[in-house]
Amino acid sequence: MLTWYPALVKPAPNWVFGPVWSALYVLMAVAAWLVWRERTRHSAGPALALYAGQLVVNVAWSWLFFGLRSPGAALVGIGVLWLAILATVAAFWRPRPLAAWLLMPYLVWVTYAAALNWALWRLNG
Repeated sequence: MLTWYPALVKPAPNWVFGPVWSALYVLMAVAAWLVWRERTRHSAGPALALYAGQLVVNVAWSWLFFGLRSPGAALVGIGVLWLAILATVAAFWRPRPLAAWLLMPYLVWVTYAAALNWALWRLNG
């Protein structure tokens, strides 16, 4: 990664990713906590399982992009991630609508990240 990633032509500045992801992970954690708190009134297990699954796909994207150095494979992965986030938003709605809303910035950001991933793939393919 030390030589591969810096050499890529990038469609956006790198500095923005750290602060945005930090904020998104806080919102995601609060959303999951809100759903977890509703576990006695609602069946939160499936919703939290979807949440855990989308976290796995989130990590997989990093492995596909940086580990395999494959923006094309990462593009497929981010599509799966987007669908997993959407499913999690829907699952979080019933036990706690606020939790679903807290995931919306994450969905919007991953939409933007998918566009960047696509542009990076096109610029460097």
